[in-house]
Amino acid sequence: MSAIENKKLLADIFEQMSLGNTRALSDAMADDFRWVFPGDWSWSGTWEPKTAVLEQLLRPLMAQFTTYRNAAESIVAEDDNVVVRARAEAVTTRGETYDQTYCFVFRVADGMLREVVEYCDTALVERVLTRPA
Repeated sequence: MSAIENKKLLADIFEQMSLGNTRALSDAMADDFRWVFPGDWSWSGTWEPKTAVLEQLLRPLMAQFTTYRNAAESIVAEDDNVVVRARAEAVTTRGETYDQTYCFVFRVADGMLREVVEYCDTALVERVLTRPA
């Protein structure tokens, strides 16, 4: 796929997520998908493949929210790489506000998401969320 098609794929996913449909992201993941939190903090690590991402990271994470919406603010694509700057508005099950700022770096191949490296406000994550086991 071209950079334009890859950018449209991520634009469509984040449009759905802005409406609260978080399945749009998981539906676009390839079976060998990998999620990376870089750096040296409590959540640093890699989850792979897709089944582990869903079962060990995303389902436990999303269970901590009563509402979660994530909207793209800008999307830049070059070849198989798509960078999405996004902002989430969410409320945890404990009633805490979780307004997060993200920079996601996606790798797309054959129309499927293959990897994401997530950069975010780590202090907010550690203050408000519980890291999945």
